[in-house]
Amino acid sequence: MNNLVSHLSGQEYGPGKPSRRKFLHLLAAKFAFIALLAQGVAANAAEVKVMAGVAMTGVFAELGPQFERATGHKIVIQYGPGGTLKRQIDAGEAFDLAIIASERVDDLIKQGKIAADSRVGIVRVGIGVGVRDGAPKPDISSVEAFKRTLLSAQSITTAPAGATGEHFVKLLDRLGIADQVKGKIKPNAPERVAQAVADGEAELAIGGTFDLTSTKGVQFAGLLPAELQNWFVNTAGVSATAKEPEAARALIKHLTTPEAAAVIKAKGMEPPGR
Repeated sequence: MNNLVSHLSGQEYGPGKPSRRKFLHLLAAKFAFIALLAQGVAANAAEVKVMAGVAMTGVFAELGPQFERATGHKIVIQYGPGGTLKRQIDAGEAFDLAIIASERVDDLIKQGKIAADSRVGIVRVGIGVGVRDGAPKPDISSVEAFKRTLLSAQSITTAPAGATGEHFVKLLDRLGIADQVKGKIKPNAPERVAQAVADGEAELAIGGTFDLTSTKGVQFAGLLPAELQNWFVNTAGVSATAKEPEAARALIKHLTTPEAAAVIKAKGMEPPGR
């Protein structure tokens, strides 16, 4: 803008040169064009309402601002356990884009609340074990070793409202140790599971790899044994009644680039199918 004014102000007047009146008309036209261009950019900018599982927190912290700078759109995001977000959507809460467990997205597609052609896997998350930094690393190398670790632990934290916590509770029944272990469980919100161990509130954390590998003060002990593992894919879907469907689809595209895949891996997860 300043360069334009300097350029135009530097013009001379007189014979063979623009008159002052013509110069002022030219200047006004230039500024009108710039104002119109700015209005066009503002008109195309959208506010994208996103509902996402907590596994996406670190991914959006890095990729969200990149998307906003590149497109001019603004992301308004609500994080929470997938089950809680699904219930909000079932109750009629408006959104543009949901990124939650695949089975929940599929159910919303069946209900006609998410556009089927917008379904795209974003991240693949495994379940792991974490302990406080400096604590001995527990043996979880086999099903029997994992079972012994759970039985010997003084306290265990997980998120019953989240997909990993739901799976862990089912595992206790499968391993036949539910009665011995359930009394040791200290429930937490998904975003608090790893931090509870870092703060010394629990000995073991059972949660998503994204949280256990990124929380300061937590040592990642490893993934659950393969026989007990359950990989969760957080899948994106655009609301069938989205206010900003094109911007939501552009955000999905942004989250599935090779550059985004590198960020996802750095956050302790994987792009689906890789």
